[in-house]
Amino acid sequence: MALIIKYIVACLVRYWLIHTDYWQTIANRVEIATPLNSWKRLIEGVHLYDNGINPYEGDSFHESPIMLILFHFLLKKVPYLLPVIFVVLDALTAHILYKASKVFIQIFKESQERGKADVVEESKNMLLNESQLNEVPYYVLSVYLFNPYSVLNCVGMTTTVVQNLLLAVSLWAASSGQRVMACVFIALATHQALYPILLVVPISILVANVNQGCNKCSYIRTLLGFVLCWGFCIFISAYIMDGSYDYFYNTYGFILSVPDLKPNIGLFWYFFTEMFEHFRLLFVCAFQINALALYVVPLTLRFHKEPVLLATVLIALSTIFRSYPCIGDVGFYLALLPLWKHLFSFMQQKFIVACTFIITSALGPTVWHLWIYSGSANANFFFGVTLSFATAQIFLITDMLFAHIKRDFTLKNGSSRQINGKPAKLVLR
Repeated sequence: MALIIKYIVACLVRYWLIHTDYWQTIANRVEIATPLNSWKRLIEGVHLYDNGINPYEGDSFHESPIMLILFHFLLKKVPYLLPVIFVVLDALTAHILYKASKVFIQIFKESQERGKADVVEESKNMLLNESQLNEVPYYVLSVYLFNPYSVLNCVGMTTTVVQNLLLAVSLWAASSGQRVMACVFIALATHQALYPILLVVPISILVANVNQGCNKCSYIRTLLGFVLCWGFCIFISAYIMDGSYDYFYNTYGFILSVPDLKPNIGLFWYFFTEMFEHFRLLFVCAFQINALALYVVPLTLRFHKEPVLLATVLIALSTIFRSYPCIGDVGFYLALLPLWKHLFSFMQQKFIVACTFIITSALGPTVWHLWIYSGSANANFFFGVTLSFATAQIFLITDMLFAHIKRDFTLKNGSSRQINGKPAKLVLR
């Protein structure tokens, strides 16, 4: 009953906000809508397509052709149901994350049982008991349903709602050992936003672990399945556009080359606004390598035994460093953090990160108003807020990773620090 009440309240809040006078303001906020996910641009693209004009010939529409056809159908057949559809999709995302987290908890239990022999006696009280593990899915559900970032993302009717659903289904499918479903949904998410391609690695590991097939063949099958599904998405998109692949430039090309420098909560827009044009290609490549490739190999080598943690971290890093991030992306990975509730006691920067999140979330709209409407500030003010927001997210992720390492070390070596029977002293040189 408590779960049903949560769903009802969360859906009513979203539905009510969509029908208030503030909806247009929310939907146009730079923190919520980007050139990739904006509802306004989506409607424009559908309108152009409906009138026989290729929406990819201009510079306003950047969604995939599959999304174009989907929303063309919805806007033609059931336009009055669109607010309900977005609310239901967001609630469904929360429910699938809830189901996925229950499977993740079972994986944690099995992993803890296997590693019990390596835990020293004095650290056995740190092992998670049944009640601590069973309450985690409820926290995941609550954080997604009532997180202001997720709520505003749904209210703004951005296509990030669909992307979050695709990511949630792919994580749940992988944790359940359903390779084909995981490949299909991660391919759809990649086709829409490109950056979810990073999740192929943890999903491959997770599927192999669940199916007890930790070998190269299992990983290759998952990778091959993803490539085939993604290729099929590309083929279907070309078929929709009458056999033309010109949409590539306004979808993947737009994401990678970052031509639209409208401010957002990311790091790209200000840097490329201030940079000399002849350096642009170099730094675009450097930024995109940082977002798409730099962290995958080292993090996989270190955390390959924890694919759920690896997936959480890669989702967070791709959110921070992608070219057009929004708060809907942030809200999704924040909902996964309760899975690591047992690490919070080892984290040292929780208070600083929480305060920074709250302050920057309040200051962002304030300095935007001062810059754009009052004229009493400039771009540096808004970029300072977005830079602080990104820094807080980086602190959160690094702190969580270090907390995992510290907890793992303490379980195996105990909390006492002695050398030759005497208390050890840590000295930095």
